[in-house]
Amino acid sequence: MTAGRGRRKRGIPPPWEFPPALLPGPDSPVPGPAGANARHGLVLAATGIGAAALLGLSLSARPGSLRFYILTTGLAGTWATGALSSGPLPLGRPGSRPGARAVVMPVLTGAAAFGLFSGAARLAQHIPPLSRAIGNVLEYADGGARPLVLLIASTSAVAEELFFRGALWTATRPHPLITTTLAYAATTAATRNPALLLAGTATSVLFGLQRRTTGGILAPTLSHVTWSLLMLTCLPPPGPAGRAGGRRAARRARSGAGG
Repeated sequence: MTAGRGRRKRGIPPPWEFPPALLPGPDSPVPGPAGANARHGLVLAATGIGAAALLGLSLSARPGSLRFYILTTGLAGTWATGALSSGPLPLGRPGSRPGARAVVMPVLTGAAAFGLFSGAARLAQHIPPLSRAIGNVLEYADGGARPLVLLIASTSAVAEELFFRGALWTATRPHPLITTTLAYAATTAATRNPALLLAGTATSVLFGLQRRTTGGILAPTLSHVTWSLLMLTCLPPPGPAGRAGGRRAARRARSGAGG
């Protein structure tokens, strides 16, 4: 503890405490020149529009195709670049001690969220439009190289949290939860997949609440990665309508988008 007090006097946080930010800086937006704020807003808007377009194109590509992997990798890169170009992103509240709880609780939250979605997916098997929508998504997990799909999904989850619960959250105070949820829903709508839209809206609220509670992006990022991986690997297979929908989506992608 004496060493910790000495580090604080020199302005250096003890190693068991969160640093002030991922790229050290404050959690709240720092007022700047109007031109700089306008450019910041334009960067975030351009990132959102570009990422929405890439997301829509990604789910029109053939599952397992090179085009699909290029588009989804570009999507993650777009989110991350737009977020990191906006400035510091806080991991947690400055001075708080991360410890094991800061990792275990978000992972458990992500797993619990998967449990709820798994139950909802079983109910959706009796609703043909939702069952087909789920089958369309799972076709991308089953139709390609599973390790690569999981890697891209994890990277995308991290990149999305950098943008939505990081850069956009800070830029849209004092109502970041509502704004980021609406923005995420609008982006997901580009997929024209009702299951993704419902899941994206619900998880955006959950991850936003984690961001507000913990003061940083670490907790929602861990929950998002956990939830995404479980959804791709452990979600129960869709019913007959879902499997048929997935096959039709794959045929449309092959005929309309090529490889």
